[in-house]
Amino acid sequence: MDWLSNISVFLHVAKTRSFTEAGRLLGVSSSAVGKSIARLEERLETRLFHRSTRSITLTAEGASFLERCRRIVAEAEAAEFDLCKSSSAPRGKLRVSLPQVHSLVMPVLVEFMQRYPQIELDIELTDRIVDVVEEGFDAVIRTGSPGDSRLVARSLGQFRLVLVGTPGYFRERGVPQAPADLANHGCLRHTFHNTGKFEHWPLRRAVDAPEPLLPTRFVSTSIEAVDHAVRRGLGIACLPDFMVREAVARGELQQVLDEHLEHSGTFWLLWPASRHTAAKLRVFIDHLCARLFPANRGQ
Repeated sequence: MDWLSNISVFLHVAKTRSFTEAGRLLGVSSSAVGKSIARLEERLETRLFHRSTRSITLTAEGASFLERCRRIVAEAEAAEFDLCKSSSAPRGKLRVSLPQVHSLVMPVLVEFMQRYPQIELDIELTDRIVDVVEEGFDAVIRTGSPGDSRLVARSLGQFRLVLVGTPGYFRERGVPQAPADLANHGCLRHTFHNTGKFEHWPLRRAVDAPEPLLPTRFVSTSIEAVDHAVRRGLGIACLPDFMVREAVARGELQQVLDEHLEHSGTFWLLWPASRHTAAKLRVFIDHLCARLFPANRGQ
């Protein structure tokens, strides 16, 4: 294999952390993959991977080399796009990590796939914090303030957390007038998969006031499951406004305690910084910014 072929093998091993899986994707044997990596390390006079019987991990030098290789590939794809854009549509594979809000992201992704049939999406729906560069993602969507200097960030739109229940549930149990009233209700809670901690309900309270008691009736690491439970009248849930806006407008859900809530969140699209952005990623960024939160377009 030549120099560029060895680079391709290196990128696949860095992504999969497996000679066998990298070989499967490349259509060669794991032995051939190992020999290619050995030739690359010999040429560079540097060990790129720590190998053991159980795992393969990047060395510090390997991680640095990986970032440079990704920039090289991105620049090559950008050059190809600039030369062929008049006659060729964006193509290739995009690996993206998204939060578990299927109802928000899936319609937009389906529309993207219909518009760009030559782009393959590899989607990981998870709430865990991923290392975009280390794990080989092309882009991620997350909330919170971006803090990784290796990434470019673009705001997609804002949302609020709201408390909701069905009118039938409130007729039976009463409508809470203050956060303390939640002690007499069944609370449907979302927990973070990677920590097991409850998602915080942003209830405003006095400085010396205790945390409101939230009797838990249902717990799930899937926010979609919490949404399903609240729509069946099982209790009160704290959900993003975009998930329940239409149900509230139709009268199927009712918001409560709005004046006691203080929350504003932002969805960010993050991707590795490089001099050039591949064509497939450019159109993905533009599509999500235009379609995910149309009302926030231009922010």
